[in-house]
This record gives sequence, C-alpha cells and structure tokens, in this order.
Amino acid sequence: MPISPSPHTSVPDGDLFAAPTAGRRPRVTIARGATPWFAPTLATAAVTTALTRRNGKWALAAVPACALGAGMLWFFRDPEREIGTGRVISPADGVVQSIDAWPDGRTRVAIFMSPLNVHVNRAPLPGTVTSVEHVAGGFVPAFNKDSDRNERVVWHFDTELGDIEMVQIAGAVARRIVPYVDAGTKVEQGERIGLIRFGSRVDTYLPAGVEVGVEVGQKTTAGVTRLDRD
Repeated sequence: MPISPSPHTSVPDGDLFAAPTAGRRPRVTIARGATPWFAPTLATAAVTTALTRRNGKWALAAVPACALGAGMLWFFRDPEREIGTGRVISPADGVVQSIDAWPDGRTRVAIFMSPLNVHVNRAPLPGTVTSVEHVAGGFVPAFNKDSDRNERVVWHFDTELGDIEMVQIAGAVARRIVPYVDAGTKVEQGERIGLIRFGSRVDTYLPAGVEVGVEVGQKTTAGVTRLDRD
C-alpha cells in the first residue's frame, strides 16, 4: 500500500551543536522521523540530571539516560553531503553485502547498514518516484538470507536509465521505515528520500547492461559512492 511521507520532527534541520569554523557555525542536523525515539530519551536525561542536584542517588538513572541520549543523537545524525558523480550512486551508508545477477538481467547490490551508520537514505538517480509500496514481513537480521521476506518498502524511480527499483528492508532492530516523499515526486540524485531506524539493508537493482562498480565488502556512503562504472 502507498505510504505518505513522514512529517518533520520537532527539530527539523535544527542546530543542536555547532563549532566555529572560518566565521561560520556548521549545523548538526537530526533525521526526520527520529523524534519518537530520541525526544523521550533526552527528556529523561534532562529530568534525571536536574534531580541529581537534589539527590545524588539520581545519578544512577541520569548517567545511563545521558549515555543513551547521546547515542540517539549519534544514531539519528543527518550530515550534509557533497553529492558524488556517476549514473547510479549509493542510497545508503554501509557495506556491500552481496551482488547478485537477477533472472531479468538486472543486478542487485545489497548494502548492509549497521546501527552505527547514518540511517538516512538518498535517491540513487535523479528522476520521478513512480511508486512507494509497503510490504509486510518479518524482522530477522538483515544479514540473514531470509531477510528478503522482511518488512520492507519498495521504491520505483522513472529515470534516464529506465525504471530503477530500490528496496529498504527492516531488520531485527529496525522496525520502522519512514519514507519522506510520495509517488509522483521528482527527486534529485542524492536527495534524502527516507529513513530506516537503527540500520538494516538497502537493495538497489541496476538495469541490464549497467556494470557494477563496487565489490562485496566495500564501504559505501549515501549520496557519494558510485555503484556503477563506465
């Protein structure tokens, strides 16, 4: 079924931290769709830290709450990227898990995202989103061969290379995929299109005749790493 885009978080593209550089303060942004996870954690950290001033015993709760809050901010970071060049670029940060020839001539490049990777996914090509479909399924680890039957969101893009399919796959921890755009939306290459909370896997299907430019085990950066080669 079609999926509507997620609304902005309560801190959309906001400055949470900044460091002075050449007269400019760079922003550290938080991914859209992350608020339900990190907002309660940060609130708990703030409250328990304040209570620690009254009673030191609250430190037993404040310390892990602050650590978890810092972890949430790290997990949901959304850095700016200088978009790479190439016909098809990686939609995800992670490691190339497999490269498989498909019966219809396409090649599937599967990228595994760990919980330490940036979770925001980007458009592999410029074009028009023709469909965004949610498919119900399980939640086995994304590196498991049975993860092909996991909860997932299937994207199709109308591009200069024809129809391009991309699949966001949930894993054992990632139980929520948050698309940012609807079908009919025109996107630029490297534009943010969705979020998988706490990692998982993203598959890109290269059209027949397009050679793969990455290898199994290679690290990828969303919006930067080229997946094809001339």
